[in-house]
Amino acid sequence: MRLEPGTIVEASALLFDMDGTLIDSRVVVEKIWKRWCDENGIDWHEVLPRLHGVRMLDSVKMFVKPGMDVDAVYERLYREEVEDVDGIVPIPGALELLASLPADRWTIVTSADTVLATARLGAAGIVPPPRMVTGEIVTHGKPDPEGYLLGAERMGADPRDCVVFEDAKAGIDAGLAAGSRVIAIGGDHTGEVPPDVEWITDLTHLRFDGVHEGKVRLIVG
Repeated sequence: MRLEPGTIVEASALLFDMDGTLIDSRVVVEKIWKRWCDENGIDWHEVLPRLHGVRMLDSVKMFVKPGMDVDAVYERLYREEVEDVDGIVPIPGALELLASLPADRWTIVTSADTVLATARLGAAGIVPPPRMVTGEIVTHGKPDPEGYLLGAERMGADPRDCVVFEDAKAGIDAGLAAGSRVIAIGGDHTGEVPPDVEWITDLTHLRFDGVHEGKVRLIVG
């Protein structure tokens, strides 16, 4: 359900996913994982649809062949993703929207750990917010709602009064399970967005309109 121009979005706090929502790291991530799949005889076409939106260790456990060293695979892929940030760019509108928002009204909830998130955000020109929730500080990754519940808590907000911005099904499911309003980034063409979830193509369509009665107001343009 696409958000129409003029729609008002209000929330006590805004919780943003990182990859695919604020930054575009898809080309880099898929390059690294496809190379690993090709080297190990793993069907890339089986991996790709389930790769994004979850913690890397969870992905490794999902895709390794029986008998493979999970820790060794994780360490290799993690190192390559931290070191290779060439080509990572902000999602259209992300820098402008974040710069316009009050710093105490938004944070990031990502499946990446702090080191990886900091590297990717830096490559895209985004300063990590102080109350960011990263993959290593939660027990259960997306689609479990733990990360978004913690994000709301860190922002001093009720999760039901938060808006979650996501692009991947695992994250959308996590935001919904947390009880938050979820707005998907990228549109229904991704195949990730349930038909009853609101979506916009990118962040250029959102404009900050101030804080009204204690809530951040965005207007869809």
